[in-house]
Amino acid sequence: MKKMFSRIIALVLALCCVFGSGVMASAAYTPDGIGELREKFLPGEGPVKGQYSVDYRYFSPVTKNDTTKYPLVVWCHGMGDGNKEGNQVTKSHVALWASDEYQKRFGKGAFIFCARSREEKGVFWDNSMVEPLRAAIEDFIAKNKANIDTTKIYIGGYSMGGKMTYKMAIAYPEMFAAAFPICPAWAPSTALLEKIKDMPVWVTSSTKDPIVNYGICVEPTWNKLCGVTTVPEKCRFSTLTTVCYADGSKTPSSHHAWYSVNNDMFSTENGAYPNMTIVNGKGETVKLTYPNGMISWLASHKSDYDGKPLADGMGNLEGASNTDIPISFEFDGIFDIIMEIVNMIIGFIKSFLK
Repeated sequence: MKKMFSRIIALVLALCCVFGSGVMASAAYTPDGIGELREKFLPGEGPVKGQYSVDYRYFSPVTKNDTTKYPLVVWCHGMGDGNKEGNQVTKSHVALWASDEYQKRFGKGAFIFCARSREEKGVFWDNSMVEPLRAAIEDFIAKNKANIDTTKIYIGGYSMGGKMTYKMAIAYPEMFAAAFPICPAWAPSTALLEKIKDMPVWVTSSTKDPIVNYGICVEPTWNKLCGVTTVPEKCRFSTLTTVCYADGSKTPSSHHAWYSVNNDMFSTENGAYPNMTIVNGKGETVKLTYPNGMISWLASHKSDYDGKPLADGMGNLEGASNTDIPISFEFDGIFDIIMEIVNMIIGFIKSFLK
């Protein structure tokens, strides 16, 4: 009761801070050249399936007369970062994966497919978007069939997009060679996790995450996954404490674990990412050696998927719950709670004002 009372007071104080003193600015690390990289992402849209279609921005590595088969990475944004077309690229540093350096880490390159939920309609990667996203991916494969290696399709995303990563992987495990959910706002049951027991999964989260509770949601799900996976040596769990950008400066919130993934799990000095530890599904410590990070891990995995459209329906999610994990706060002190809530509100204000 005392803890809950403190949280309520903190929320009230945070709101007073925001509306009493105006919006506070926070410095943010911006990678060199990311603006130009974002411009390389072109718009597209999948077919209507059920109530919705999924639009997307994509990067293509294909050059003139190119017959190379490239991997396809599907990226799902978090809540609030899809309220406007194009934000699915600009609201994170995912565009770094289109850089020459990161493309080489895939081997010869990769398609980067940034999908958008229909947030303008109040839809935040719920179950109604599962089939539309699958249809958009299948349509994109058909349009680029000469250049997509269908055995190397990977899916990842953050927060609500981390939830969607789990949902898509569980619904259609035959389609994806690996998955990388980040601070995922969903805790699937053991029965559902068994649907991806043969799939390599790399989870990333912060122990201080103010939105998706580490102890209630993320860690228990990881433990359940470790209990069913047949490939524990291929699964990984990245744990951050205070979340920072790749240059070591703090992000506005410790919910922002996706910046570590956007930077391929390395610092700007090509060393270990700030405040991060990694273990595999056996509990063994994993040490990354530059430049072999998340991208190299993805590129090492393949599936048997032939690229043919899957049967209509939600696959293994038929009849599954659409319940999400509630917002939860877990910090050492009340000041941290206040500042995290302030930064959350500022982020949403900035997002909807643009």
